[in-house]
Amino acid sequence: MAGWNHRIAKAIDEIDRTLDGPLDVDALSGTAACSRFHFQRLFSAIVGISVGEYRRLMLLRRAGQQLAFRGNVSVTEIGFDAGYENAESFSRAFRRAFGQSPSGFRTAPDWAAWHRTYDPLLEKKGRLMPDTGLDFDSVRIADFPETKVAVLKHRGPASEVPASVQRFIAWRKAHGTPPPRSATYNILYDDPKTTPAADFRMDICCAETGAIAENGAGVVARTIPAGRCAVLRHKGPLEFAEAAIRSLYRDWLPQSAEEPRDFPLFIQRLSFFPDVAEHEAETDIFLPLV
Repeated sequence: MAGWNHRIAKAIDEIDRTLDGPLDVDALSGTAACSRFHFQRLFSAIVGISVGEYRRLMLLRRAGQQLAFRGNVSVTEIGFDAGYENAESFSRAFRRAFGQSPSGFRTAPDWAAWHRTYDPLLEKKGRLMPDTGLDFDSVRIADFPETKVAVLKHRGPASEVPASVQRFIAWRKAHGTPPPRSATYNILYDDPKTTPAADFRMDICCAETGAIAENGAGVVARTIPAGRCAVLRHKGPLEFAEAAIRSLYRDWLPQSAEEPRDFPLFIQRLSFFPDVAEHEAETDIFLPLV
């Protein structure tokens, strides 16, 4: 079964890579090295939904991210980008999927409904992806400079992180620190898979050298200290970075003779979904070292 999982994972990668193009089932069956007569049944049996439904949900996932985090893009443009001919058909499809209109989601997203839709699918995708192990040559040692940051502290279920991100984005816009001008970091205190939801901690940050006035968003000043770090570049959905992080601790650290420093793992977001395709998003993972 593992062989078929790998083949279907390759087809999923191809759908994600060609999301803006037409759905070509014949080409996908070739990617999976499978007869087109059986490909769609195998896909549904392994993934749990049809090829067409998977692509539709991925397009709506991108649309939802644009609605929530890219307020400068119109609802109509987002609908066209998701493959709908007009705003009405996009609104109907979005409401069927999440129980909200696109404009309603933009104003007050129901993240609980969102996670009910996507968490099981992302978990299934993660299980299908082959664990090829960490390429030790891809880990580099770097001296991270002391970096002053503006921080919004998220405390509580990981499923509520998007709401915290929205608040932080609003603060960044008001403060004039967009990603092209100010590096974006996350400080990861806890593993969401092993930490009770109420105890989960994560800091959402951006580089900021100036003073931070008291604000309603709860953004405060902090410093990421200077020091040596093991750095690993992750490409693809941030949800799948955990496998790389686990391998960094499990495989690379024991053979490296390095010791972790008393500061949490943190990441720098280099490019963002939905600004780039999800498989093209890049993140640097920093493991602080003594």
